[in-house]
Amino acid sequence: MAEKVKVWFDAEGDFLEVQFSDAPGFMRPTAHDAVMERVDDQGHVLGFSVLGISRFKKDCPLEAELITRK
Repeated sequence: MAEKVKVWFDAEGDFLEVQFSDAPGFMRPTAHDAVMERVDDQGHVLGFSVLGISRFKKDCPLEAELITRK
C-alpha cells in the first residue's frame, strides 16, 4: 500500500520539511540541533524539519533519531 509524503524545501530559508501525515501536531526538538520532529498529542511522529540543510555534505548523510513516545 502506498502512502503519501509531503516535502517542502525553501532554498532562501535553507529549510526542509517532510510530513508523513496532515494530522494536527506540534514541533519538538531532537538530539540533533538542526532537526525538529513534528508529533501528535500521543507522541507519534508526523514528520520532521531540518534547518540549515545546505550545510550538510552530500557524501555524508545527516543522521537524526525520531522517537515515538508511548
